[in-house]
Amino acid sequence: MSLSPEQPAPLVDLGAFHMLRDVEVEITVEIGRCRKRIAEVLRLAPGQTIEIAKAAGEPVDIYVNDQLLGRGEAVVVGDRYGVRITEIATAPGDRT
Repeated sequence: MSLSPEQPAPLVDLGAFHMLRDVEVEITVEIGRCRKRIAEVLRLAPGQTIEIAKAAGEPVDIYVNDQLLGRGEAVVVGDRYGVRITEIATAPGDRT
């Protein structure tokens, strides 16, 4: 990770984690969820839209190994999607 002048410094001292630098973790960005009956899922076809319980523009949740890290906003970086972190969770699993 390289920091540009616009990016704030990390909230933790990364030097303290030098032994863990090569450990891979899974990062998941969740844009929303919905509940459907199995019959509804079986009727889904390519091109259909699934409505989720989150409004456009609401923050997305960012998880590291299934633990909430924080929230952010979806962005487009070139021809790919990305997430700009806007909030770090105050405690593991914090959903406030």
